[in-house]
Amino acid sequence: MQTIRDKAALAALIDSWKSAGDRIALVPTMGALHAGHMALVAEARRRAPRVAVSIFVNPMQFGAGEDLERYPRREQADSRMLADAGVDLLWLPPVEAMYPAGFSTTVSIAGVSDGLDGAARPGHFDGVATVVTKLFNQVRADVALFGEKDFQQLAVIRRMVADLDMGIEIVGVPTQRDDDGLALSSRNLYLAPEDRAAAVALPRALGVAAGAIGKGGDPAAALAQARAALAAAGFAVDYVTLVDAETLSEAIEPGRPMRLLAAAKIGSTRLIDNIPVITR
Repeated sequence: MQTIRDKAALAALIDSWKSAGDRIALVPTMGALHAGHMALVAEARRRAPRVAVSIFVNPMQFGAGEDLERYPRREQADSRMLADAGVDLLWLPPVEAMYPAGFSTTVSIAGVSDGLDGAARPGHFDGVATVVTKLFNQVRADVALFGEKDFQQLAVIRRMVADLDMGIEIVGVPTQRDDDGLALSSRNLYLAPEDRAAAVALPRALGVAAGAIGKGGDPAAALAQARAALAAAGFAVDYVTLVDAETLSEAIEPGRPMRLLAAAKIGSTRLIDNIPVITR
């Protein structure tokens, strides 16, 4: 595995791959890798002979008072995991390479970014869209892979790629979970033991609500029950909502695929999760 931190060196390597006609798959990450990330890498290897992974803790997607400074950084451990998984390239750009002096451009996607985490974290998805655009331009990948756990982020990126004719295939990979059902996340490292034990209430509440809605139950009642279950488990609930799986609108037409999304804080850690609603 080649580890590159310089844009000129990156461009030279990508040029050599392109000249050889190699298809490139990109997995953008912020590091602190876990089995969820490695599932993205495994899928990338199935889709292209060249796999690139980026690690960049993007300051543009953190708001005031969020966890930029304490976000876990484990470069050596991450590098070993990627090398063992057969990754060809680890792109590790420094902040000054991504946002040099005078940088003043922001990519903003309306609609799918407006509510949910877009409302709770103003500017977050502008930061995501901007850095992902830069990574796409730098790596020039044919396909990029993102986890469905960050479902709104995935919707934002798909909308951006379609609207801007980026010509890159976007693949969503199903959420990877611990044995008790909690979605894998780098932020799970923040959880105190008692909060980790209680956090399983999040996927369980979503599962109960999705099952009830899928069987024809009243969505409002199912969502209220999920919020109550989370509050009883010690969560401060941000949102639990049912949306159109493509547009993320709460106005869902009959027959359209649906997704149940939630965000809630336990202790000092904000967790997100989502599951599809399967109608019967």
